[in-house]
Amino acid sequence: MSRIHSKRKGQSGSKRPQLSENPDWVPLQASEIEEKIFQMANEGMRPAMIGLRLRDQHGVPDVKLATGKDITQILKAKGISPQIPEDLAALMRRAVELNVHIQEHPKDLHNHRGLELIEAKIRRLVRYYQENKVLPEGWTYSLETAEIQLSR
Repeated sequence: MSRIHSKRKGQSGSKRPQLSENPDWVPLQASEIEEKIFQMANEGMRPAMIGLRLRDQHGVPDVKLATGKDITQILKAKGISPQIPEDLAALMRRAVELNVHIQEHPKDLHNHRGLELIEAKIRRLVRYYQENKVLPEGWTYSLETAEIQLSR
């Protein structure tokens, strides 16, 4: 598969082993895992960081195998899911940081193009999330709204 914004080919990466059930050596039960997820979310951690911490510190290789639901589904059931999907929020954060850099260095054309590419990816992702009813239909992206929404 090729890259989106270049003529190069992508790199192949490693894949997870095909597991259909939770391994026997996992130390926590499903209810304990959900409680840990709830605690970490209340501390302000994002779902990806929660998954990393569960894997590295608590020995849970895959939350979905252990509980039957992924982290965002568990958070949504508890009523504390993020308003903006995590991948979209990360791209918006990158765009805001790059915009600050461009304001300080207006002749940096390479990063100006990088900002345009990031914003194009954000708009594609917004369209996808609106089609799948994750974001409301009238939601639009702009740098000003991104700064406001990410500061909350």
